[in-house]
Amino acid sequence: MISRQQMWNLVAGGVVVCGVAAAAVISGNEPAAQAGEKAAAAPAPVEPDMHEFMEYVFEPPYKRLKAAMASEPADRRGWKPVKAEGLALAESANLLLFRAPEEGGDDWKKFSIAVRNSGSELYKAARATDFEAATKHYRAMLVQCNACHTQFAGGEHQLKP
Repeated sequence: MISRQQMWNLVAGGVVVCGVAAAAVISGNEPAAQAGEKAAAAPAPVEPDMHEFMEYVFEPPYKRLKAAMASEPADRRGWKPVKAEGLALAESANLLLFRAPEEGGDDWKKFSIAVRNSGSELYKAARATDFEAATKHYRAMLVQCNACHTQFAGGEHQLKP
């Protein structure tokens, strides 16, 4: 059994170690190996061409979601693609955040966040089997997609519910 004094000594030692490590990171004196690990763990595009990225990451779930939202799902099996594609599109919108262009980057991020949030609400509505709410959030998501396409793709690739 350790004494109360020993416990406080351990806690104080831990605080000192954490403080030294934090100071090294803040001052930029972190070891090169740790800096390399951080760089490797940072988000990095696999496909740098945005058109290709959109075509293979966003278009397939959008098309499946469009088909699934054509009419109210009759059962759990029918709701599954609505949930899956809503979640996939919401999470994929997070990938857009680190791909913001230099020009108009703030707008890009706003659209990306709006798509993510609408997709998240769509997913939640689908989990609740609420077709009216799911439709509302699905359409709101497409409005944001289209606004982004208008600004960044010259108005091409407009999506329809």
